[in-house]
Amino acid sequence: MKEDTQVFGIRAVIEAIEAGKTIEKIFIQKGLSGSLFQELNSVLKNANIPVSYVPVQKLDKLSKGNHQGVVAKMSPVEYVKLEELLEKESDKPKLFILLDGLTDVRNFGAIIRTAECCGADGIIFPEHGSAPLNSDAVKTSAGAAFRIPLSRVGHIKDALFFLQSYGIKVVSATEKTNDLLYDIDLKQDIAIVVGNEAQGISSSVLKQSDYRAKLPMYGEIASLNVSVACGAFLYEVVRQRL
Repeated sequence: MKEDTQVFGIRAVIEAIEAGKTIEKIFIQKGLSGSLFQELNSVLKNANIPVSYVPVQKLDKLSKGNHQGVVAKMSPVEYVKLEELLEKESDKPKLFILLDGLTDVRNFGAIIRTAECCGADGIIFPEHGSAPLNSDAVKTSAGAAFRIPLSRVGHIKDALFFLQSYGIKVVSATEKTNDLLYDIDLKQDIAIVVGNEAQGISSSVLKQSDYRAKLPMYGEIASLNVSVACGAFLYEVVRQRL
C-alpha cells in the first residue's frame, strides 16, 4: 500500500480542511505566526483533527517541498460520524468496539480485521492519544479498514454517554473485576471497550461502564495481547448470538 498522502503549505491545508478531506493529523511549526496562520487556526477550531506543534526540522523530514510550516497527513480511509453510526438501521443487535488509548498501529489493524470478521457495526476511537490509522494499520487489517465503519471522536467518555443514550450497554475488557465474560448477556446491543497495551482501560471509563468482564487466565503470564483479548471477546459475542 502507498504511504499516506500528504498536503503541505498553509493555504493548501486550509483548502483540504474546508473541502471536508479526511485528515489524520496536522503538524505545525512551533512559533508560526502571520495572518494566514491565524486563518488556519480559525478553521481548525471547528475541525475534529489532531494537531502537533513541532520543530521545523520535523517538517523538513516530512516534506521536501515548501511546507510553509504546515504539513497535513491524509487518512487512507474515510471516517463516519458517531451519530450516523448509531442511527444506521440494523436487523440484528448492534456491536461496537471502542479503543481507549490503544497506541500500537498493528494492534489497531488486527482489531479492525477481527471486528469486521465478527460483523461488528463500527469501531470508535479518540482523536488524541490513539494509534494513527495509517498505512501500516490498514495493511495489518488486510483491507478490513475499507469495509467496516470507523468513527474518530473527541473524547471516549463523551462517546460512551452518547452510546448509552441509545440504549447500548458498555462492556469493558479488564482484569480489574471478578466477573467473567461468559456470564454477561451479549445478545443485547453492546459496545466492547479495550484499553491501552500497558495501563489498560482508564479508571474514568471503567467507572462509566455498565459491565466489567475478564477472561479466565490459567498461565503464569498475567495478560493477553490486546488484539487477541479483543478477538476472544468478539467471538464470545458471535457464539452467544448464533
